[in-house]
Amino acid sequence: MIYLMRHGQDDETYIGGWSGVSLTSDGIEEVKSTAIWLRDNLSIKSIQSSDVKRAVETARIVSSYLNVPFCLNSNLREQNKGSLNGVLRTELTDFDRQFVESIDVNLIYSNGESLKDLYIRIKSYLSEIMKMSDDTLLITHRGVINMIYYILYDKTLDMNKKQFGVSTASVHEIDTDLKIIKKVR
Repeated sequence: MIYLMRHGQDDETYIGGWSGVSLTSDGIEEVKSTAIWLRDNLSIKSIQSSDVKRAVETARIVSSYLNVPFCLNSNLREQNKGSLNGVLRTELTDFDRQFVESIDVNLIYSNGESLKDLYIRIKSYLSEIMKMSDDTLLITHRGVINMIYYILYDKTLDMNKKQFGVSTASVHEIDTDLKIIKKVR
């Protein structure tokens, strides 16, 4: 099995994407709780993490609890929201809001990518994920995990971010033989 973990809670007053936003104190605590669960329930042998700050902070915590080193993997990055990465939501212009609030999966962020672009990027990388050794933990983002659900269940891409239950610090398991994914924590 391959495991995917979403990073802990970050400051939602900022646009995420490839931002440098840190985990909140609650986010740190929920990552510690998940790390304990991972240690007590799984046998993780390797950890790869998105190189986006909130994922790296999550990986440091998990790594310390599991005593397993981690490496960074830029393929696990969230959707690139371009010039809006890390922007305070209260500072968005009306023009910027059209991207943040859009229901169009093809709308491309300035200097960034569309949700469809993220889907294509993850779909092309999924074959590499499926070849990873069992008991690998990938620390990543809701968008990435959602894309894997869409792909493995051949579901039409939409903007419903919450439908797969990818909450902060949640863990999802990919059965590489059956090519299915499910939430386990």
